[in-house]
Amino acid sequence: MRIAMISEHASPLAILGGEDAGGQNTHVAELSAALAAAGHDVRVYTRRDAVDLPVAVRSADGYDVVHVPAGPAEPVAKDALLPHMREFSRWLVDRWRGGDWTPEVIHAHFWMSGLAALAASRQTGVPVVQTYHALGVVKRRHQGVQDTSPARRIGYERELGRAVDRVVAQCRDEVGELTRMGVPRSRMTVVPSGVNLGTFAPLGPTAEREDGRARILTVGRLVERKGFQTVVRAMAYVPGAECVVVGGPPAGLLETDPYARRLRALAVSCGVADRVRLVGAVPREEMGRWYRSADVLVAAPWYEPFGLTPLEAMACGVPVVGTAVGGIKDTVVEGVTGDLVPARDPRALGAAIQGLLDDRIRRFAYATAARERARRRYSWAATAERLVEVYGDVAAVRRPTRVVA
Repeated sequence: MRIAMISEHASPLAILGGEDAGGQNTHVAELSAALAAAGHDVRVYTRRDAVDLPVAVRSADGYDVVHVPAGPAEPVAKDALLPHMREFSRWLVDRWRGGDWTPEVIHAHFWMSGLAALAASRQTGVPVVQTYHALGVVKRRHQGVQDTSPARRIGYERELGRAVDRVVAQCRDEVGELTRMGVPRSRMTVVPSGVNLGTFAPLGPTAEREDGRARILTVGRLVERKGFQTVVRAMAYVPGAECVVVGGPPAGLLETDPYARRLRALAVSCGVADRVRLVGAVPREEMGRWYRSADVLVAAPWYEPFGLTPLEAMACGVPVVGTAVGGIKDTVVEGVTGDLVPARDPRALGAAIQGLLDDRIRRFAYATAARERARRRYSWAATAERLVEVYGDVAAVRRPTRVVA
């Protein structure tokens, strides 16, 4: 099939770790690679954010990345991109009508991509599949007045869910949220994200670590909702272990990063500064070394639409202690592949980590089950195969027919 991926702010070519570069970038890159490997013609459309970017780039994984001129050719915070989506959509329509390549299906990632995709669909007749990656109603619930989303985001997301051909939810929790918003359940299909089983595997080199000291690893963008403050506070209940934080800006810029400085100050106030280490951004191809070096992966977000880092750790044979939110409740099986605790509860998190570190047999059992679950249920090839079925269904409904009514 000819598949257009719309990912307006999250380029699959971006360096991960920035405020707006994380799980969605990885999802789009890995899914596009898996679809290309299965023989599909995939083009990812993302906003041009630098003047020197070529119109199109062929990725090493066999799909094209097309840079759409919408708004200034410079970095713009994703919450400020809404005014440029009309221009984004018009460019798509002109490109598809005037060129030699028109998609059979559009897969929109994030709500603003959905608006651009839906507008283009209404002029070209190409069906739209929508993945939200995050919902405004959940963000508003947890961030309150700190939420910088455009005022109409929640309304747009509701309208999208009712207008697109299919909504792909990533976990059961998202289905519940969408249903409460008024999106018909009949429009939804649950297809979770996958994990790259080549990059993330139990065998391979490991990052250096201190002998005799347990290592707790936590990974993600350095933003408040990821719960790194909770992890630092929990270290007071895990004496002797070290906590390694991977993510954020490159190591050389951590000193000037406001959130990194807050984390370090918190570690000092909690008396654990000598056991908390911030590494900064790590190239994706090297992340397997860090996962394999850990005794436990901790994922402690306030909310999480899906959460790729628990899956990546599981694929490396590392047990997970996570907060019982969003997609983590689907990927981590309580008492089988890891333990789940309430969000924003340092004492409960610390107790769960220490309990697992104290029980080597249970830790090994979790690790074995985690690796098997990731391998059996979450390969990107399986995710791509399920999505191709969805694409085929919506394309068949929209496909023109020669039969005269």
